Amino acid sequence: MKPAEIASWISDAQKAFSAAKDLDSLKIARLAHTGDKAPISLASRGLGSLSPDEKASAGKLIGDAKAEIAKALATATEKLESERDSKVLLEEVVDITLPVQRTHRGGLHPISIIKNEISDFFIEQGYAVEEGPELESGWLNFDALNIPADHPARTMQDTFFIEPIESGVVLRTHTSPVQIRTMLTQEPPIYVICPGRTFRADELDATHSPVFHQVEGLVVDKGITMAHLKGTLDNFARHMFGPDVTTRLRPSFFPFTEPSAEVDVFFNGRWIEWGGCGMVNPKVLATCGIDTEVYTGFAFGMGLERTLMVRHGITDMHDIVEGDLRFTRQFGVGL
Repeated sequence: MKPAEIASWISDAQKAFSAAKDLDSLKIARLAHTGDKAPISLASRGLGSLSPDEKASAGKLIGDAKAEIAKALATATEKLESERDSKVLLEEVVDITLPVQRTHRGGLHPISIIKNEISDFFIEQGYAVEEGPELESGWLNFDALNIPADHPARTMQDTFFIEPIESGVVLRTHTSPVQIRTMLTQEPPIYVICPGRTFRADELDATHSPVFHQVEGLVVDKGITMAHLKGTLDNFARHMFGPDVTTRLRPSFFPFTEPSAEVDVFFNGRWIEWGGCGMVNPKVLATCGIDTEVYTGFAFGMGLERTLMVRHGITDMHDIVEGDLRFTRQFGVGL
């Protein structure tokens, strides 16, 4: 184990590492010059057969040689890794000037978005959300709500009747039947909202549609008054139209509430009719088996299309019902 021989091992390793073209070829050179069968490794294992004096001098030579070889390997590795990284940056660069295909993500219709928003608002107030069938019995849609047989709303001009006419089945004209179903099946106190789709024999124009959506609210409890109704509507209006909105109640008439009122909102500098409301008529409570000596209640109802149009300045109902994506995308996906 002569110094000249060890020097040749160092030189051969340095040349092999420098000649490597990439990291794979460098790995082959590393195994050849530092692996178990490399001359420097065999010499290191042979130190055990030497005398103590020879072992000390030979060990120093081999240790220095290993350090030189490791240094050359580190230099070659750093160089080749840098070349590899530079190559990757060039070959895998993304050309941000190229056009991309933008696929619109599916989403909810604006009516569904506002329905969910209203439902979430009332759920936070402690209300439950109740839904019912769109194909409804005439008794639940009219009679139980104190709407007499000769009321104009029951004529063919306002209501879709299902054949045979004798079946007494209609497409519901409001979501009030859900309120009746709730009062028939639940004991007070009752705090519910009833959102859903309704049907009336109206022509489609800028402000009307034969298929539209409502949200109705019902509260039945001890000591409920018009003041509770007004406070609920004020809170609801501020949520939908902003903290500065003002509401007012105008006397009106509905068979299922007494007293009854139209609720208006002062929004964008003018009064706008928003919906109807009132104290639940005692006849309706009694029909549902609720003791009118103990309980009172209030109810209200608004059109979702009307709420959407007022809040967002929409002037034509056609925009809501025709399904033009240029319109619906303005409201986001709502998911």
